[in-house]
Amino acid sequence: MIYNEFQNLKLPALGYGGMRLPVDEKTEKIDQEKVNEIVDYAMANGVNYFDTAFFYHAGESERALGEALSKYPRETWFLANKFPGNFIEYKDGKLHMDVTAMGMEKRTYNTAKEVFERQLDNCGVEYFDFYMLHNVAETTYDLYTDEEFAIVDYLLEEKRAGRIKHFGFSAHGRYETIDKFLDHYSCFEFTMIQLNYLDWTLQEAGKKYEVITKHNVPVFIMEPVRGGLLAAPGKDAEALLKAARPNDTPASWAFRFVQSLPNACTTISGMTTMEQLAENIETYNNPDLMPESEKKILEQVVDGMASFIPCTSCRYCCGICPKQLDIPMLIATYNEADHGLTWYVEDVLSSLADDKKPQACIACGVCNPLCPQDIDIPDVLTKFCKLLEDKKGA
Repeated sequence: MIYNEFQNLKLPALGYGGMRLPVDEKTEKIDQEKVNEIVDYAMANGVNYFDTAFFYHAGESERALGEALSKYPRETWFLANKFPGNFIEYKDGKLHMDVTAMGMEKRTYNTAKEVFERQLDNCGVEYFDFYMLHNVAETTYDLYTDEEFAIVDYLLEEKRAGRIKHFGFSAHGRYETIDKFLDHYSCFEFTMIQLNYLDWTLQEAGKKYEVITKHNVPVFIMEPVRGGLLAAPGKDAEALLKAARPNDTPASWAFRFVQSLPNACTTISGMTTMEQLAENIETYNNPDLMPESEKKILEQVVDGMASFIPCTSCRYCCGICPKQLDIPMLIATYNEADHGLTWYVEDVLSSLADDKKPQACIACGVCNPLCPQDIDIPDVLTKFCKLLEDKKGA
């Protein structure tokens, strides 16, 4: 395993993300036995950095990872978590977060302390090695910088108390917002951003990386394979990659791209299966930096993928949807349909009840502010409906 220096620590260049844990197909609940097996394999192969968040798997990711890690001495692994400010609103003169709408227990939280204490309890730990503000963006900037709410001040108190070892933030905002936030505060030790070879230009991840580096802050990376999209970028793209490196998988190209960034400290990947974990560990067993000639090949791959809607299946939009639509699944199906109405699309749509199809969207727009990818979800679903009508008419 490749390791990178972070202050006085050695962090694995590959970390394990808890947003896409294995689930039981019948119950759709987290499969704890499989999580335990994956964590055991990760630990045995040098991957000892684990990342979770309050709302992953409707609040169960924290518990599942905490349980899987509890058999190991606490000093042998790193646990990262996030403060869910992107789901908090100001209501009746105080902070307000209703987790019932996110598929969790019937409860509201009104202080940062309540949330933080619950997260420690969920994970079964006394401290977090790494703790972040979740998603600094245009929609959360005012909340995180508000002196009355004092969220950052409270978390810095927890850092001084030793319950947060290293304090940072994740961000899906524009690079100008990240730059402004790092100008506003000098307390952050790291920043995690979505970065991969598709988003390097598509979401200006390259500019975000440069801004963070300018502030002398280490970059942690999420979504290196774009929610699995870059592991299967399509036949034409795969042919290009295979011609250049016959023995490499498309996913390894994505990981080698981020490996080549000198300010990239650790890369978090949500690996659902043991096969994915084993393959990615193999990629990270030895440094294999990407030359400019191979980056040019990736530019050709990106040129052929530009029409895809860039959903990463984070599912932030699902809990808030009044129609309870599986929006990531519908967008993924739209991407497929936009490149030909295949048997797969027909099978997916025929399996859905009428009130779960794209036509059920009421275009209320409540999902849009929560989308880290800035996707206009009602617009996409409207286009999907039109595409289906056009195909049906043809």
